[in-house]
Amino acid sequence: MVTSDILRSRRERPKRVKMLARDFIEDSLYNPHYGYFPKQVVIFSPGQPFDFNSMANEPEFYTQLGERYTAFEDALDAEVPNESRQLWHTPTELFRPYYGEAIARYLVTNYKLSNYPLHDLIIYELGAGNGTLMLNILDFIRDFEPDVYARTKFKVIEISSALASLQTSQLMKTASSRGHTDHVEIINRSVFAWDTYVPAPCYFLALEVFDNFAHDSIRYDPFTEEPLQCTVLIDNSGDFWEFYTKHIDPVAARFLRVRHAACSRPFDHPLQGSRFIRQLKSRLPLAPNMTVPEYVPTRLMQFFDILREYFPLHQLLTSDFHALPDAVKGYNAPVVQTRYQRRTVPVTTPYVQQGYFDILFPTDFAVIEDVYRAITGKLTRVMAHEEFLKRWAYVEDSATKSGENPMLSWYKNSSVMIST
Repeated sequence: MVTSDILRSRRERPKRVKMLARDFIEDSLYNPHYGYFPKQVVIFSPGQPFDFNSMANEPEFYTQLGERYTAFEDALDAEVPNESRQLWHTPTELFRPYYGEAIARYLVTNYKLSNYPLHDLIIYELGAGNGTLMLNILDFIRDFEPDVYARTKFKVIEISSALASLQTSQLMKTASSRGHTDHVEIINRSVFAWDTYVPAPCYFLALEVFDNFAHDSIRYDPFTEEPLQCTVLIDNSGDFWEFYTKHIDPVAARFLRVRHAACSRPFDHPLQGSRFIRQLKSRLPLAPNMTVPEYVPTRLMQFFDILREYFPLHQLLTSDFHALPDAVKGYNAPVVQTRYQRRTVPVTTPYVQQGYFDILFPTDFAVIEDVYRAITGKLTRVMAHEEFLKRWAYVEDSATKSGENPMLSWYKNSSVMIST
């Protein structure tokens, strides 16, 4: 039996071991030597910001984006050909600098209403990608709020050594014109290894990171409703086998307890609906002896623990997908996919070759909001991605001539949660 922490020093994918589902997913995504993020992922950068005001309509944006996407991949292949390279795009990159400026307005406004001038503006960003959001936020504060900028400290917590180096390079490359080096600290470590107490008020940004936090897989006995937890076995040939036991480890057991105590609203769950109908279906010939899997965000719960213990005066701003198409079978189930020869290839299980597949979970904000409140004791608000941007962005900057606005119409399946 191994854990993802034990495997961090392993340079080769393990065989003849078993581990909980969350450890398999964590190892697959984040192992420093063969994990998906450290070794495979490149974040798309479109070059110069898009001039939305000069575009006729949203289809023209699609056309320009496709052209730049192809050119970006061609440039990467010319440098280092790689048929399995994983290419991501984010709202930060697609809609820069306007997306980052919207977040900067939110931060500065709330800072002035609460902590200014008693405390500095301290911002933590979890997983900063290319560093674009950091630079866009600091540019805005420097240009429009110089008094606040003088008291701004931006700290990046980045698990990937490659991305931490890229962020440092981006910062140094623009130092002569932007001058942000004295305001930035890049911390190359996992947030789950954090052990430094931060007593000052701060803002914590976690944008598009919850979806790649590891989950546990739970199935239930349809008659007794007893939970069973998934363990993944990797045999001598490197094949994967999943099996379920009645022993629930303390982390998963705690999540189930906290959710049961904290959630006052209904949520999707394998045991919802009529117990009689469920048991009747389970008695049919060839019926499975367990429900379909439910993927529970145990790693996200541990992140909330970190915030409570080490950042007691934080305010959280997070954005992520509340729904995803083409997910594997189950409740709160992930999308598991890879790119090969510039095509997206989805698969039907998260238990696949470590490091080559993105494992992307939706976030049930109704559940997560209640769990976050229970753990941290803070007040929250959840809103649509579009609603947040309408409130804090200058939406005319990203509008086309037809009035269509890609920054508002994209990411309809995303939500934003803020805390106070």
